[in-house]
Amino acid sequence: MKFASTHFAISLIAVLLTLQSAGVYAHPPGLSSLDVTIKPAQLDAKVTFALQDIEAFAPMDSDLDAEVTEAEREAAKPAIAKLLAEQLRVNIDSHDALPSEPGQVSFDDQNNARVELHYAGAVQTTLLVQSKFLALLPDGHQQYLTVRDANGKGLSEKMLGKHDDQISLPIANAAAAESPQAPFAAFGDFFKLGIEHILTGYDHLLFLFALLAVTHSFWPALKIITFFTVAHSITLACAGLNLIELPSSFVEPFIAATIIYVGVENIIRGDHPKGRHWLTFGFGLIHGFGFAGVLQEMDISSGDTGILLPLLSFNLGIETGQIAVAAIVLPMIWWLNNKIETAEKFLKAGSIAVSLMGVFWLLERTVLQ
Repeated sequence: MKFASTHFAISLIAVLLTLQSAGVYAHPPGLSSLDVTIKPAQLDAKVTFALQDIEAFAPMDSDLDAEVTEAEREAAKPAIAKLLAEQLRVNIDSHDALPSEPGQVSFDDQNNARVELHYAGAVQTTLLVQSKFLALLPDGHQQYLTVRDANGKGLSEKMLGKHDDQISLPIANAAAAESPQAPFAAFGDFFKLGIEHILTGYDHLLFLFALLAVTHSFWPALKIITFFTVAHSITLACAGLNLIELPSSFVEPFIAATIIYVGVENIIRGDHPKGRHWLTFGFGLIHGFGFAGVLQEMDISSGDTGILLPLLSFNLGIETGQIAVAAIVLPMIWWLNNKIETAEKFLKAGSIAVSLMGVFWLLERTVLQ
């Protein structure tokens, strides 16, 4: 009976933390941004998408050799611009507007595509913006929409989804409009986004599980969680404010390497590794860059508060999700670790699974890309 319980617990943890682990990158393909700027005589829109969201509808690999060259990316720009122009509805004063010129497409080193569109016309009474492209994407995809005036003042903001893909904004005079929303109207959206990101960030969760797998009680676990929180909060803030920038091509493989290291250390040193909290802090700094990529790479900010409000609420969401997961997993870890007949088997089996998953992610993010 004891063996069956042990086997069930180990299997449950392994299944929850590894089976749902298909490629986690700096930001999931479920997030994009749409920035609209209202000017006296025209309206500008900038749409930012991860390339993997667009490739299914505007293929870039024209020779089908599984590699997209710089020339192929350049050749795909007109198709991408046309796709986004067709899928973005801009209605000015009850009349649908068309782009005044072909969209301008650019790529960055984080595998994002940015499309800039311009619409002639002055908004006098009402602006309606609909992102119809969301209907083509998975249900979980979210798009953060911001509307600003020519001076950069926030007029409105909203998190769009497949089933709520538009915003209607009454404007008496766009040039002098006051924001119809309070500065903290987006707090809940980014808080929810933070929770969703940590709950679907299986590499971060697996790393945290590997760190906590050696604990036997509340205080050591609290110490590890606190050091991880402080570390990734520091780099999340620095990266979000553009004080420090690391490419995802470095961050994501390094995150996989941290998982491998902790798993192997658990196997070699057992359940009493020295300096685990300092190791947590050091590796947590790198994980913070992974969290920051969600906001930073999509140029997401919130009205007059810029990036500060999204950073704060997003980080609070991450911490809330992290605490919720720890509250569920830790009692099981302590129960297994405090039984002589199960402790060693649990730690070794769990750590081997962690290490193997880390190796998979490392290969996926380097040689298998």
